[in-house]
Amino acid sequence: MLRVVVSSQFLLGSHFAFNHIYPFNDETLNFLGPPEALSHLNPSVIQNFRAQNLSASKMVLAAAGIEHEKLVELGERYFSSIPPTDPSFHTMEVKPSIYSGGEFRLEQETVEGHTKVALAFEVGGWHSGDLLVPTCVLQILLGGGNSFSAGGPGKGMYSRLYREVLNKYYWAESAESFTSLHSETGLFGISGSSKPENSRDLTRVITEHFAKLTTDLVKDEEIDRARNMLKCNVLSQLESRLVLFEDIGRQILTYGKRESVEEMCKKIDAVTAEDLREIARKAVSTPPTISTVGDDISKVPTHEELASWFQN
Repeated sequence: MLRVVVSSQFLLGSHFAFNHIYPFNDETLNFLGPPEALSHLNPSVIQNFRAQNLSASKMVLAAAGIEHEKLVELGERYFSSIPPTDPSFHTMEVKPSIYSGGEFRLEQETVEGHTKVALAFEVGGWHSGDLLVPTCVLQILLGGGNSFSAGGPGKGMYSRLYREVLNKYYWAESAESFTSLHSETGLFGISGSSKPENSRDLTRVITEHFAKLTTDLVKDEEIDRARNMLKCNVLSQLESRLVLFEDIGRQILTYGKRESVEEMCKKIDAVTAEDLREIARKAVSTPPTISTVGDDISKVPTHEELASWFQN
């Protein structure tokens, strides 16, 4: 099953899968384990993992739309028997994830016949303080999507990648910004797809957009739109209780407290054009990570070529 999942992710050209292969100096932050790890799995390994990690001392009970006293009562009824972590268990050593950049290339047939390219750099993670929110605003500002929208035209058409890539280059099938954030580090990048003969041009355009972010200040109109869109996304998501209680739990696990919506919006409104340029400059100062999947990837620049582009 793991092999099937990994193969499917690669065939989809998902930056979720292939941007986690090499960037962190062999200490990957991938959500999927390597196929060779399957041979080490047995019932004892799984039972020990469950006992060591799914324990009361590592749990957070979160809920929305319920009185606190009632939640406490239900928690005591159903979870009080769960034991704390057994002190006899060996504490897992957590090695720091040192970003090193890298390259992943997979030449394999895809359904659309496109070549998919993703270029990413290191940014701060969930604990990066004042850098986190500007990174999220920058992702929204770049935006992007596909050249064809099943929901009709007009969605996200004012984002930078739509205006300056999808609307400008007929051969661009998709262009989209992404972040992949973890506790101590993260990735910020742009992915795109085109026919194989245009893949070098696609990579060049992606590179130019990173370079532009490091030199030009974002206009007030553009940053206002990005801030408002991010606030809209946050607020609309939190209207659902299913999302709300999950957000509470994640924040408690990550920060030990929950930040109010008002505090979040205040941080978003405080982001400036200089903040965004500084985020881009810090990111581009790290080694690039280039990933490509497609029927023909021969025209996609190598990691060495990309590194020299940014040095120049």
